[in-house]
Amino acid sequence: MSDDEARLQVLTHEECLELLRAGGVGRIAFDVDEFPVIFPVNYRLVETFGRVWIALRTRPGNVIASAPSNVAFQTDEIDPAHHQGWSVLARGTLHPVDPDAADFRERFDPHPWIEAERDAWLIVDPFVLTGRRLHGARPGWAFTDGAYV
Repeated sequence: MSDDEARLQVLTHEECLELLRAGGVGRIAFDVDEFPVIFPVNYRLVETFGRVWIALRTRPGNVIASAPSNVAFQTDEIDPAHHQGWSVLARGTLHPVDPDAADFRERFDPHPWIEAERDAWLIVDPFVLTGRRLHGARPGWAFTDGAYV
């Protein structure tokens, strides 16, 4: 396949972790009343003792804190000008965390953009981590013979 054609690349587990390590903003998805809902969240990747979790904070008692245990988490970056980007998807289980246990609060705070009342600490424990990268096609040169016919 030439650079003139767009292509989709499946990311390795390590490439997915590398992209997740940057932290920032992602989305958590789960079912509420038999329908899927998706919410943006700040997150941080937690890597300790050979385990990987995705940490987030929310308001106690809100819809995320009350979510069912089966969730999906997704983060991505998109470059619409070049028709390229990447996406990482984690499917797993959501668990509350004691932020004072094992210095979790100091080591793994996802620093939500709105920190007020974000006292419910949660982790997504992924059982599947997948990713894709879209490489955009090289743009055509504007001065080809066919451009002016």
